[in-house]
Order: sequence, then C-alpha cells, then structure tokens
Amino acid sequence: MSRESGNVKLKAARQHAGYASQQALVDALARVGAELGVADAEVSLRQVRRWESATPPWPHAVHQRLLEHTLGMPVDQLGFTPPWGDHSSQAAPVRSGVATHPVVLPLPPSTPTAATQPAAVAVDYAAVTRAYRRLYWRVQPPLIRSAAAEHARFGTQLLSEMGGMPRRDLAAALAESLLLVGRIEFFDLRQPAEADARFVEALQAAGVADEQLLGAAILGHSAFVPGWAGDRDSAAERLRAARAYARRADAVPALFTAWLYAVEAECETRCGKHREALRAVSHAEDAVVGVDETPLPEWFDWFSPLRLAAFKGNTQLKVGHLPQARQTLLQVLENLPEEHRKQRTVVLGDLAAVAAAEGDPEAACARAGEALDQLSITWYATGMERIREVRRALEPWGDRACVTRLDDRLYEWRTTLIALQR
Repeated sequence: MSRESGNVKLKAARQHAGYASQQALVDALARVGAELGVADAEVSLRQVRRWESATPPWPHAVHQRLLEHTLGMPVDQLGFTPPWGDHSSQAAPVRSGVATHPVVLPLPPSTPTAATQPAAVAVDYAAVTRAYRRLYWRVQPPLIRSAAAEHARFGTQLLSEMGGMPRRDLAAALAESLLLVGRIEFFDLRQPAEADARFVEALQAAGVADEQLLGAAILGHSAFVPGWAGDRDSAAERLRAARAYARRADAVPALFTAWLYAVEAECETRCGKHREALRAVSHAEDAVVGVDETPLPEWFDWFSPLRLAAFKGNTQLKVGHLPQARQTLLQVLENLPEEHRKQRTVVLGDLAAVAAAEGDPEAACARAGEALDQLSITWYATGMERIREVRRALEPWGDRACVTRLDDRLYEWRTTLIALQR
C-alpha cells in the first residue's frame, strides 16, 4: 500500500464532513458561497488539489470563511500554516456542522523538523494504548476517559518529535487512543458533539499513519453520530467513506465487513428505516459465513458474532418481530461472558422493551431491574437510555406496583445524581 501524502488534515475533515471527493468539496463551497452571498468566492478543483497537497498555500480570507463554514473547523486546524508562522495550539471553536464544541487536539505539522525521540518511544506509547484499551472494559467511564484523553494529548505532542516509520507507528497508536476516547464520549457518556470532534482528530492521525482499515473504523464510528440523531443522509455518507477506506486496505476481515453492515443497521433503525435495517443485518450475517483466515486487528475488540446477534435482536424489536427478537436476545444473554456488563445492560434493556411491547409490565420491570443492577456496577449511558425507553413504554401501566418500584430505583439518589452528572 502506498503511503498517503499531502494535507491529511484537510482531507480527513473533508471526508468526515461527507464530501468523498475533492469535486464534492468544490460544489459544497460554491453552495455555501451562494448562501452567504460572498463575492469572489469561486473555488476551483485545482485550488482544492493545491490545498490538499504536501505544501498547501494559505487560503485567502474569503476562502477561509468558506472552508470554516463548510467543514466546521477553524482554518488553522485544517493543515494550513499561516504566513506569519503562528503554530498556536490553542483550541478554536467549531463553526458549524454536527459538533458545536472546541477541537482540542490539533496535530503538529505533517513533517517534523527533526526526529528528537528514539523509535522505542513509539513502541512504549503503543503499549500504553493497548493497556487503556483493556482498561476500558473494567474502569468507570469518566476515569478511563480522562486518562485516555491525556494519553492522546501526550501522543499529539510526541508526534512533532518523531520521524520516519516510528512517526507512523506513533500516529497509528494515537489514532487508536483518540478513537477510544470518542467511543467513551459517545456510548458511555452520551456526549455526541465531543465524540464527533475526537473522530475527526483520530482520522487525521490515521492519515499520518496511512492506516486505511483504522480510518474505516473511525469513519464507521463517526456514522453513529448523525445516525442516532436521525440524519440518515449524513450517516450513509460516512459509511460510504468507511467502505472506501476499507477497500484500500491490504486485507479486510469478514467480521470487520459485518460490523460496517451492523453500523448501517443501527443507523437505519434509528432513522425509522426498518426494512433497510433488516437487509443490512442479513448482509452482515452473510459476511461471516464460512472460514475467514484474515487476522483481525488487535484494536478491533468491540465486535463479535455475539454482538452481531445483539444488533439483530434490537433491529427485530424495532421492526415489531417480537418473538424473534426475544429468542435472539435470550441466546445472546445466555452466551454473553459475565464481564461484558455494558453489553449485558443493553441486552436486558431490549428484553424489557420486548416484554413492554407485548403488554407484560411485570416481565418488563423485572428485566429493567436486572439492567439497573448491571449499571450499578459499571455505568453505561447507552444502557440507561434503553431503560428510559422502556419506562416510557410502560406509561400505560404507570399505577402498577411493579412500575412504581422501577421508578423508585430509577430516581433514587445515586442513580439520579449519576444521570445528571453524565
């Protein structure tokens, strides 16, 4: 695989914003210019190519405005170096797009002036990254997020002091770290705006490392952000970009392909496209049929055939195939390892939702109570969302004793304070 070159920051931001080609960005800039009524705002394909080159020129003021408005990031975070040599690392606010928060980890210049750190630094940094990846499943989300975010900040600083292959190795580990932080922010803490910014940063680091499959994983995660917000078009665009990255990888494990289909199913479900979601689940199941000798990347630890079955059960629930959903989810629950508490919370919540949809409030409350037991051990915002959805479905039985007992647990001091803090 040839190494990607050029302005990887701008390219990553362009693709993350949903513009798969340089021409698509040209068209978007033209639309934004017309909307803003900006005179002399025309940008050519040749200009965009220069901006994505290894030595991008500093954009004119009018083009800076268009880029920032279109991509939702300040121009000095898009790989451009101001002519006055300001390499400030201060965060600047995002101007538009899904996120409305600061971009906190600008990458250093793509070519370091000197390699001042030995190659062993990249090896040691990657070892710590692996440790955080394992700790994610055991440590409370706020703690692991704080530590992993600081680790990512440290990696960003180190990147400016590395050269050659060690720089690429360090960038790959940094991309993994940022992906982990984004996952925690999105799934564990329900901070989609912050997570979306992390995914942009992770994609930039993956570009420095020229890690296509890791880039596909980052883009696949980023599709959840608009997908859960009901923005089907943006989610689909990010998934198309993820698949394009995967096609450029040396080899793609079948389970990774299945995961991308599972992401599609989740997004389609959230957007109310249930038939399309079932079709995506079917494609995911087809992808893992047979023997696959392609090794999985070490960082790909969030998906398995059992997790695919959990995706399927949730989709069946949303479609209204309740007996099938119950059977699928019970099989998942039976085979789920005890230490997978976060996933257990989600599956229990879905089983509670099946019972509520079938008009059985007693069974629904019992399952929701089991889910709360898991949450008392390991907080997981996505799991709590499932329980709240169940409670809304139980409103017709709000005066039942089982429902009031569930309310007592949902709104006890500790649970309420944790929910508010998150």
